[in-house]
Amino acid sequence: MKRLAATIFALAALTGAAAADPIEGMWRMPSGNDARIAPCSGGFCLTYVNGPNKGKTFGRMTPSGAGAYQGTVTDYTKGGKEYSGKGKLTGDTLSVSGCVLGGLICRSQSLSRL
Repeated sequence: MKRLAATIFALAALTGAAAADPIEGMWRMPSGNDARIAPCSGGFCLTYVNGPNKGKTFGRMTPSGAGAYQGTVTDYTKGGKEYSGKGKLTGDTLSVSGCVLGGLICRSQSLSRL
C-alpha cells in the first residue's frame, strides 16, 4: 500500500511539473532585482521579489503561441503607468516590452532565468 501511494504521489508530481508553463519561475532583471512569474487570473503575473518595488506586479501576460505572450506592463519609473505589453521567450531569456501607439514604440528589457 505504501508503494502504491508513493507511486501515485510521484506521478502526480511529474504531471504537475510537466504542466508548468515555460515562463514560470524566477528571473533576474537588468537592474539586478529578481522577479517571479506565476499563474494568476487566467494568465501569468510578473512580480518583483526584491528591490524598491518588492511585491508589486509589473506585468500580466497570457500565452499567444510559439513562446510569445501578450498583456500589460506597468512602469513604476513612470508613476505606475500601464502599457500594452508583450513577451518573447527564447531559451533562458524572456524579452518583455511595454508599447504605445499600437506597438509602434516599445521599450524592452531582457530577463534571465535563475
